[in-house]
Amino acid sequence: MKLGRNVRIHAFVNLYGCEIGDETGIGTFVEIQKGAKIGDHCKISSHTFICEGVIIESGVFIGHGVMFINDRYPRATNEAGQLQSEDDWSCQKTVIKRGASIGSGVTLLGGIIVGENAIVGAGSVVTKDVPADVVVAGNPAKFLRRVSAPRTVCSAGTL
Repeated sequence: MKLGRNVRIHAFVNLYGCEIGDETGIGTFVEIQKGAKIGDHCKISSHTFICEGVIIESGVFIGHGVMFINDRYPRATNEAGQLQSEDDWSCQKTVIKRGASIGSGVTLLGGIIVGENAIVGAGSVVTKDVPADVVVAGNPAKFLRRVSAPRTVCSAGTL
């Protein structure tokens, strides 16, 4: 495991063989498996599972209870009837590009790319690539609109 500077890790987290960048926060009850890479300045919220083969670039928000999947055809046993080992399947890579936001309760199938600054709505199931600068939601996740310019908060705290 490789941790960057000022990584904040809350209680009951399971990390092994992964890389986590500078200034990233990891919430409670998160598991990040071997070979997963998390960039700088990310927020990984509680109850999230990040499996082998996932690359999360810098500045990404991952909501609560997000589930990454790296095997589209999971099986318990191989053709010989024995429990599968790492030799019996191939890990599918998933990439979440810089600045993307993944809402709470999202499931992401393996082998996809979520583009820069894209937003995936809560509860969505992502089955294919998401272009940069769009909002998607639903099951399966579908295009809703382009990402608009970020809102600014005035001094009174209203939009």
